[in-house]
Amino acid sequence: MRILVVEDDKDLNRQISDALADAGYVVDRAFDGEEGHFLGDTEPYDAVVLDIGLPQMDGISVVERWRRDGRKMPVLILTARDRWSDKVSGIDAGADDYVTKPFHIEEVLARVRALIRRAAGHASSELMCGPLRLDTKASKADVDGVPLKLTSHEFRLLAYLMHHMGEVVSRTELVEHLYDQDFDRDSNTIEVFVGRLRKKMGVDMIETVRGMGYRMREPEQG
Repeated sequence: MRILVVEDDKDLNRQISDALADAGYVVDRAFDGEEGHFLGDTEPYDAVVLDIGLPQMDGISVVERWRRDGRKMPVLILTARDRWSDKVSGIDAGADDYVTKPFHIEEVLARVRALIRRAAGHASSELMCGPLRLDTKASKADVDGVPLKLTSHEFRLLAYLMHHMGEVVSRTELVEHLYDQDFDRDSNTIEVFVGRLRKKMGVDMIETVRGMGYRMREPEQG
């Protein structure tokens, strides 16, 4: 899962970004509205954390432009405690949720998790596929109750496929959502991670759709 954090306060930007990275997300950072708008307009993100009081272009304008241009990723806005009008304006502009400053980082993480779940049509923090269970809150997965020992890349790949269960996901899409903008992106690494996941899970749930990508599905009964 790939997140964009747009916040001009460098310390707060770092705190949010580090917490998201520690929770297993890939994070890109921007420090003003123009840069944030450009990244959100040109890169595929699973969610955005966006401050309203940004230099060069305010957060409300950023959200409005994204929505006008058809960008649908969930947006969590950060607002000042005494500016209730910002909350209304942000939601009306197309934001999906808000957090009021000052806030606990855990609240931001919880709201980001919820936005990503809702965008994928899931209500619970636990995703199920046959014997496989993935806990997005704890960043853990198990098969029939047996924990899987996954690297951060393997977990992110599995989480993305499970959030899009039943859909064919291309290698290109996986690369775009699993690596940040500065990473040397090589779609061949996806094949390696898929192979490792299949071996660790021990059940056939990641289907290769020739020429198109991969699809997460429940194992066939037999």
